[in-house]
Parts: sequence; C-alpha cells; structure tokens
Amino acid sequence: MSLKSQNRELARKVIDEFQRVGWRLAVAESCTGGLIAAALTAEEGASSVLDTAIIAYANEAKEQLLGVPKQMMIDNGAVSAPVARHMAEAARNVVWSDVGIGVTGVAGPSGGTADKPVGRIYLAISSPLGEHSMEHDFEGDRDAVRSQTVAGALEVLLALSAAGSP
Repeated sequence: MSLKSQNRELARKVIDEFQRVGWRLAVAESCTGGLIAAALTAEEGASSVLDTAIIAYANEAKEQLLGVPKQMMIDNGAVSAPVARHMAEAARNVVWSDVGIGVTGVAGPSGGTADKPVGRIYLAISSPLGEHSMEHDFEGDRDAVRSQTVAGALEVLLALSAAGSP
C-alpha cells in the first residue's frame, strides 16, 4: 500500500474514532503546509471532527497567529519540541477544541543542521489526556518526509482516540 493510500485510510479511521469518542480537533502545521488537514478533509465527515487548521509556516506567523513566544524560538529554534507543544496548545485553544496537534520540522532538501537534520520533525498533542511531544527522524526527499509526517500525526491521533475511549 502506498503512503498516500495509507494516509487516506488513517484519516478515515481518525474521523471515525473522533466521532465515536466525541472529540473535536484543531491543527497547527508548519512543515506540512496543511497536508494533515488536507488528508482529513479529503474524507467525508471531516467537518464533524475538524474545527480549524492553521498553517503557520513563517516564524512570524507562529508568533502572531499562535502566540509562540519569539524568545522560545530563539532559545530552542522554530523546529523544536517546545514550539510544537505551544502550537498544539494554541491550536486547541483557538476554538476550544478537545485536541490540538502541532507539527514543525525540517522537510528539506535544505535547511538541516547537525543538531536538526533534514527529516527531523517535532509533533505535539494537547488533549484531555495531557500534552505529549515526540521527535521523529524521517528519511527521503521533501515529499517523503512530509508524507511520513502526516502518517505519524494521524497515527498519534488514532492512538490518542483509542486511549480516550469512553
């Protein structure tokens, strides 16, 4: 199964599970440029779970739209777990969604450093079950890194909804 087909299947499952649990979702994306929201909205029923999607690609957008403190980005870099956590929490609070997800990273082909190589992605969740962030190192070209990031985000949302089952 191709990653694109896998992502469609995962998006369908996320929608079904979020409907079952009764949760609403907000997404804040940087390196994926809206691909998580696109995967969800490609499926019927997305409007019953997706409240909002914010693409905050530039650091200024992260600051102005999501309230990410400039000093946090200076201290940790825009590609960091603290920034992803802040993005997730801010997205969740924009419309008081149950779950917020934030993602930031280096999709490539350039922009990587020794500390944050191409493929380094930080994904964070803010939910009724708490806040969690994770670091991933994906491989491949820009499209592959972004597709793997979407898959990773959808898998985390699916696992979260299973944990939050009534």
